[in-house]
Amino acid sequence: MKKITFFIVIACLLAQGSKAQHEHHMQNLDKSKKQMADTMQMKGMDHEQMNMEGMPMMSDPFSLNLPMARHGSGTAWLPDTSPLYGYMFHAPKWSYMLHGNLFLRYNSQDFSNKGSRGSDQLDAPNWLMFMGQKPVGKNGLFHFSTMFSFDPITEGGGGYPLLFQSGEAYQGKPLVDRQHPHDLFAELSVSYSLAVTKETDVFIYAGYPGEPALGPVAFMHRPSALDNPDAPISHHWIDATHITFGVATLGVRFGDFKMEGSTFTGREPDEFRYGFDKPLFDSWSGRFSYNPTPNWASQISHGFIKSPEGLHPENNIQRTTTSVIYSFPLMNNGTFDATAVWGVNKTKGIDAENAFLIEGSWRKNKLLFHGRYEWVQKSVDELVLDKEIYGQDALFAVNAFTVGLNYDLLNLGQTRLAGGGQFTFYKADEKLNSLYGKNPMAFEVYLRIYPDLLNIIP
Repeated sequence: MKKITFFIVIACLLAQGSKAQHEHHMQNLDKSKKQMADTMQMKGMDHEQMNMEGMPMMSDPFSLNLPMARHGSGTAWLPDTSPLYGYMFHAPKWSYMLHGNLFLRYNSQDFSNKGSRGSDQLDAPNWLMFMGQKPVGKNGLFHFSTMFSFDPITEGGGGYPLLFQSGEAYQGKPLVDRQHPHDLFAELSVSYSLAVTKETDVFIYAGYPGEPALGPVAFMHRPSALDNPDAPISHHWIDATHITFGVATLGVRFGDFKMEGSTFTGREPDEFRYGFDKPLFDSWSGRFSYNPTPNWASQISHGFIKSPEGLHPENNIQRTTTSVIYSFPLMNNGTFDATAVWGVNKTKGIDAENAFLIEGSWRKNKLLFHGRYEWVQKSVDELVLDKEIYGQDALFAVNAFTVGLNYDLLNLGQTRLAGGGQFTFYKADEKLNSLYGKNPMAFEVYLRIYPDLLNIIP
């Protein structure tokens, strides 16, 4: 009943926004331009780093009339006021952006040794993105995006320790209490958009690999999660399709609304992280997005995922997600960013499994605080439990509370070096205490290397 009520509220809000959208769109666009200009001034950028319309010189890859800050991952939207980290440079016909994140880390899961499933590790979660775009004619825009991760080298095939995490496999066994490494080739995609009018765009996106129109912006690209080295333990409920070997998406935007649909490969990447998996295009998804103001981005999506897990090929998943993302620029190079997501996986013959996540970050000058709370329902299969002991269809609620901070130690040209750490407190179903202990805890310390706020290289 709560889920139905939630969807009704979301639908009513979207319907109300649809009615008022046309008359307020230009007002919102003007607000967006003003806030982007104010944000850039706060970050020490001069007027020459903006075009005549007050927007960044790179636009959203899927619209000539939207700011680059709205671009998240795949074709998903962020708020227009989201902070932009990266290196930008330009050629006569092209604009480029380079972005990345690297954590040199010590990670200890269950440092008090309350259970038998914790471990520790020195590792380096990382990713690197390079994208470019150029106008095609008066109203067209061509864009390419690449993303790479050296996780298979820095973390090994089994990934890194993360209590209660589940999903994918290694050496023929399911990964549990570990986050799988991401593939070397995490995205190789191209897209073309056409501005029919100033308020209307149509676009096509194709990736091998790429990201279908399902779920919110992937965790590593959300401003609220950039400073957290860990994937959410709800990852396979909300945004695990961000690396899909074979995806094609068609979409249309009208003002601050967008509708899009994808066909893609349902099978998750295999354990051979350096290659390319077979494209099958056996799954589908649809997503409706709405940015009511420059500070907010919302979406609701649903997808059919065929045989995602290689160890359980008979299981197909119906996944539904809804999310809101908020971003507010503060004075003195400050930002506040927050995300709330709900997701549910439904498999035939198995009870629905829900997950909820809320996370946020607050930055002022060199100091940043971040936090995340998750509630996830994990099954005996997800946690690889003995069904005779725990029950054939049992679900276990897992809560995870994370708080952390990092501080920019120095700037190396246009690159920042920060030091930080975080602490996680877990509270799970007491039936799991014999394996995990009561309320296990984790901590991490790290050095982080990442780009400065929106740099322009001539």
